[in-house]
Parts: sequence; structure tokens; C-alpha cells
Amino acid sequence: MAAARPFRRPVLLTGLVTAGLATAVVVVPQSSAAAEGLRVHDVQGDTRLSPYAGQRVTDVPGVVTGVRGYGSRGFWIQDPTGDGDDATSEGVFVFTNAAPAVAVGDEVLVSGRVGEYYYGGREAGGQSVTQLSSPSVTVVSSGNELPAPHPLDAAALPDAYAPAGDPAAEDGIEGLTLRPDAFALDRYESLEGMAVEIGAAPVIGPSTPYHELWVTVEPGENATPRGGVRYASYEAPNPGRLKVETLAPVGQHPFPTANVGDTLAGPVSGPLDYDEFGGYVLAAREPLRVEAGGLTPEVTRPQRPGELAVATYNVENLHPGTDQATVDRLAAGVVTHLASPDVLALEEIQDNSGPTDDGTVAADETLRRFSDAIVAAGGPRYAWRGVDPVDGADGGQPGGNIRNVFLFNPERVSFVDRAGGDATTATEVVRRHGRASLSLSPGRVDPANAAWTDSRKPLAGEFRFRGRTVIVVANHFASKGGDEPLHARHQPPRRVSEEQRVAQAEAVGGFVREVLATERTARVVVLGDVNDFEFSPTTRALTASGALRSAVFALPPGERYTYVFQGNAQVLDQTLLSPAIRRFDYDIVHVNAEFAEQASDHDPQVLRFRP
Repeated sequence: MAAARPFRRPVLLTGLVTAGLATAVVVVPQSSAAAEGLRVHDVQGDTRLSPYAGQRVTDVPGVVTGVRGYGSRGFWIQDPTGDGDDATSEGVFVFTNAAPAVAVGDEVLVSGRVGEYYYGGREAGGQSVTQLSSPSVTVVSSGNELPAPHPLDAAALPDAYAPAGDPAAEDGIEGLTLRPDAFALDRYESLEGMAVEIGAAPVIGPSTPYHELWVTVEPGENATPRGGVRYASYEAPNPGRLKVETLAPVGQHPFPTANVGDTLAGPVSGPLDYDEFGGYVLAAREPLRVEAGGLTPEVTRPQRPGELAVATYNVENLHPGTDQATVDRLAAGVVTHLASPDVLALEEIQDNSGPTDDGTVAADETLRRFSDAIVAAGGPRYAWRGVDPVDGADGGQPGGNIRNVFLFNPERVSFVDRAGGDATTATEVVRRHGRASLSLSPGRVDPANAAWTDSRKPLAGEFRFRGRTVIVVANHFASKGGDEPLHARHQPPRRVSEEQRVAQAEAVGGFVREVLATERTARVVVLGDVNDFEFSPTTRALTASGALRSAVFALPPGERYTYVFQGNAQVLDQTLLSPAIRRFDYDIVHVNAEFAEQASDHDPQVLRFRP
């Protein structure tokens, strides 16, 4: 689930690092002497850090190319002359805090203190923005011609994404001389603060409530059939992705609604900014216009009489207080788009009081409301099984006590109930009549394992379909919180959350191996929001020793995604199956992630097979 984002409120301290609500600035110890006679390219230098950080500079000349009157308020200036060095940017942001008293086209002289500003705090791993703060500004003239914007297109971006840094160095790649002809990340940084321009561009990440969307300036790069860009490996971050915002007040010029497959009409020009929520940003000077591409939500086929349909859906913090329109859309997703699967593993079911932190852990009201909505949408009357968590022990939104739950259609499939499952007791694999079964159903898998600290514990259940037993394990692994972004100053970025997910995958994989050791031909389905890619160490741990295989590899590469993050269509949700399930039909049903209007931020998936 995407985190809520506070407004950007700059915090400027000198000689130390500080974290504000979402921001931090680092400035080296100040010099009392002011540097004179400098141009913008001198201030920027040819690395990611200004050689004048911490010093006051006087009368830096430039033409105002953009004004931002909200959030981190200020304006950009650009030297129309330049030094002819591709590694040194000719633009810089001037942070004013108050509403800027300049206009686009003003020729100005700016005096201020040079700083390196880290959105989200330096500890988040992102790059900094070179800026001038506490400025005094002299307007020399107005109505001047603006510097020609630098074109940003496929020809401008090298194939290689970023230089390799020392993984142990805290500064990462910050001190390296920029090589904009060799690395895309260096090309962007060499244009930081400068006016850039893109032509008409495919929308690859839908518009958000924060008035932003993502486009690609490299059409065709890892393209999906529905108009997006697929994140296919750690080595292919898709450097053509670019976030676009607008400097025009959204109260006067509403931000357009955009879905993947739409086209941002061009040309679009404005200063190139940077923030922690996506990296480099084109701050468009004019309102944006989007041309609809006509993308529609997918509908999967119904299961055939002899097929068992097992699906999974992250319903994003569903609780009794969720607005009715969202509940109805989720229910329609189950009935219409997933074709009413026989078994449905749900993630992020909250307790009966939702995010109110009052000690409630039961979720029967949440599940009753959702199952009623499914019936109202024309679906079956699902029954449910789950295990209430210990209050506050499973992470997620504070107070919500999210957990995994099974819905199942008792007209098609039966649940084998074995009482005794609770939040802290592990279900075990036992042999009954020569077959693998569960000691507790529903029951939790290895809940005392430290891998599940502040994380959702897997839920195992035993189902019977046409006389056959199928063991299903619903999962919601630890989030990627704490990982560095793709555009981090450390290259490759540090993925600190990965260790916990790998440990969780080893625990689930070990449980499945116990099942198969008891019954070699047992039919096991492991599914849910594993919060990791099909090429990740987490997936390798799940599939170790051949106990499981990921169904996503049965799809064409362009269809392998359940989530869109900062313009990258990627796999976070997976369905894995034991070797006895040889023939199957698997579908990721794209109903949410590509659209501005979402019932959840995840796409559901369904597996159909004959046990």
C-alpha cells in the first residue's frame, strides 16, 4: 500500500542533518565569507554536491524559469549563457519559504546560502537538490526571453542507468564526476534545475491524489501490451520514466485524470526538479492535457465445472468504515472481474474498528459487510475462515490489525475445520490415512518465528474439492519500507527490507517441504502479497528445492505485473504451486494498478486447475 504523504515543509539547519515531516537538508559548516562573481554552473559544480555548500554567494545572475507557490515554495533561475560543460547544470532552485515575489522571465541577481536538500531525510538514501536559501533577490528586468529548454527524449538518455558506487560508502555516487553521456541518472542530474521539454509522451503511471503522473520518454522500452513499462530486473530500472507535476495552481487548473495507456499531450516544458517520491520531476509551467487511451479493466473467464479457482486480492485496509463506493467496487471485482472464484485469499482485512486503536481484533463485521456486498453484486454467499491476530503485533496501519482471511464458496468447495488455531499456535503437518493434512485448520504457519515480527503471519487452510484435498497458504510478507529508491545515491540501492522477506519465504517454503515430505503428490497453493518481484531473492527462497514454482512465469513477460509504482509495472503479488499441480490456467486481472480510480492499489490474480 502506498504511504500517505505530508506536504513538503523544508527544514534548514546548519552543520548537521535533521529530519522534518518529510524533508531534511544537509549543509556543511558555514563560511563567513561570501563567494562573489559566481555563475549558476559554478554553484552546481560537476558532481551531485555543490563545491560551495554551506557558503553564502552573492549576485548569482539568472532568468526566472519557473515559480512554485505551494509546498517547497521558491523559484528556479537559469543562466542563459552557460559554460558549455554538459556536466554542470545551468539551473538552480531558490528556496524562499514565503510566496516568491518574482515572475517567470525576470532577470535577477540572487544572493543566498548554498545547501544540499534531501527530501525525506538523508537516511532515506535519496539524492539531494542543490539550492539557494535565505535569499535576497534583485530584479534587474522583466519580460525576458526564456532559455531554450533542453530536450528530454530517448536520444538524450544513455542506455546505462547509473554509475556503480562503493556500496560501503555513505556518500555513494555523490562525489563522482557526472558523466551525462554515459549514465541516464547523471544526465538527469546534469539538468537539475534547468528548463527541459518533452514531446507527447505515453502515460505509464496513473495520476494520483498528489497531482502527479508518470510518463516515459523512451516509448517501447520494456513495454506492456496495455501501455505501461515493465520492471523486469534489478538491472533494468527503465530510465525513461519521468514524473510530471504542474506549477499551475490546481484550484484554478485541475490536474488531469490519467490512466496507463493515455498520452500526455506535448510539448511540456518546465524546470527539472527532484523529490523522494519518484526522483526527477518535470515541473510543468503550464496546465497539462491528457488524451485518453481507452484502457478498461480486465475480466477473467469463469472456472469450468471441474476446475478449482483459487484467487488472491489485497483489499487495502478494508474495514466497516470503508466508504460504500469502494466496498462495492471491490465486490464487483470479485464477482465480475474475478468471476466469483471458489477460494479467495484476502490481504489487509482490518478489524471491526478499523484504524481506531481500541484493542479490537475481531474482523467479523468487516467480513460480513464485504460478503454482503458480494451477494448484492450478484455473487455467491461466501463463508470465511481466519485467525485473529494479537493486538498490534502484525504491522500495517496502526490500530487496524490487518490479517489474511479465506473466503470460500460452500456450494463449490468445503473447508476442513480443525479447531484450536489461534494467533500464537502453529499449525503442523500431520499424516492422516496416508495423506498430508493440517493439525489446525485454519491455522498459522510458524507464528513464533522472528521472521514474522511486526508482520502478517501466513494463514493455512485445508480445502476439499470433488474429493481431493488442497492446502492453501495465504500470505502478506513484510513491506519494502526502508528500501532505498531506484534513483538513490547508492548504486545499486540498498534493499534493507529484503532480509525479512527472505526469512519469511524460507519459513513458508520449509512448511511446504514438510507437506511434500508427508505426501509427495500433495496439492499446495501458496499465494498473496509477497511484496517482492519474481526475480527477487524472496522468490528464489520460496522456490528453493523445487517445492514450489511461481505461476507468473506461465504468462508472457509483458503481462507479469500486479502493481504500478512510480511508473514501473511490477510483480508484488504471486501465486505459487506444488509440483502435483501440473496443468493450470493463471491470470493477473488488471483492474486497479493502471487506473487513477482504484478500489485497491493491487491487481488480483486467479489460478484455475483440476485437482
